[in-house]
Amino acid sequence: MIPAPPPKVITRHRDGRIYAYVVDSGAYGALEPAAVFQPRDGDGVVASVVRQDLERVVYTTLNGAVCLTRAGDVAWASDFEPYSDVRHGHRPGCALSLDGRTVWVYRPDAMARRGGGDQWVVHDADSGVVLARRELETVGHGAGHHVHPVDGSVYLDIGEGQDGSVILRGTAGADGRPEFETYPWSDRCLIDLAPSGQQFMTVDHEQADVAFHHHPNGDVLFSLPVEAFGYDPEESFVEWSGGYLTEDTAVVTLGGESQDGEEWFRYHLVDVRTGTLSGEITVEVSSPYELVPLGDGSWLTDGPGGHPVRWSRAPQQSAPPHLAG
Repeated sequence: MIPAPPPKVITRHRDGRIYAYVVDSGAYGALEPAAVFQPRDGDGVVASVVRQDLERVVYTTLNGAVCLTRAGDVAWASDFEPYSDVRHGHRPGCALSLDGRTVWVYRPDAMARRGGGDQWVVHDADSGVVLARRELETVGHGAGHHVHPVDGSVYLDIGEGQDGSVILRGTAGADGRPEFETYPWSDRCLIDLAPSGQQFMTVDHEQADVAFHHHPNGDVLFSLPVEAFGYDPEESFVEWSGGYLTEDTAVVTLGGESQDGEEWFRYHLVDVRTGTLSGEITVEVSSPYELVPLGDGSWLTDGPGGHPVRWSRAPQQSAPPHLAG
């Protein structure tokens, strides 16, 4: 049996503030913020993560990482030097470790034209002290962090635009200092980790297929090309979205363009135990990236006023979306 994970804390940015929401077992419908953080004056927030106790937030800007208390005091800050006046094409990211003791920061320094390559930096969450720094050979625009729900290792998926995508994993070494490994692909985008952490899901950078891999070695358990979903690969593709709806079911998004030029997308369900299709889920959203599966049978969409809305296939919600299949 998979142990129940702690409630997830997610963030949204609007009106110059960072809003933190707690996704616990009883929270459905439009979520209300559990904490609100006010960034420093002039800080344009790119990414953020809030501690489980809601007492601290870490956020990245184009030129640094900042940790604030709930009262608005600066606990620590790390400037990305030299200062970059490049405004577009690079989006630094951050994540908290599973135990909350470290902060992992991705710095797309090459695109920021800082005179060096990208970096992945590990900070002590309390003091901001740098514990490890990995010089990367990537030229990334941005990256997504995925924290393993059991062993605490941290996956990083770096998007290099037309050049592909690089996936790395950081782990705690024998001496407690982080160690890093790079997976041997440059053409797969990491989408999600299974709730148990036993496998993960990727999509081909050219969007020709979806694959499911064993954690941690990355061996492919099975893959499904566009044709497996009943579409013409010349006219359709796998979106870089979806994820694990439950431990046994993944959402895979197929998209394309109709003959009259209108874009379309559909959410297909895959039984990851057998590698077979198991129906579809239809949700009223405006983008294929809006639906975010949470791994417990529920998912998030955007709601009025910028608040996320949590839905479920169970009868907790008053107006469930149509389910097919």
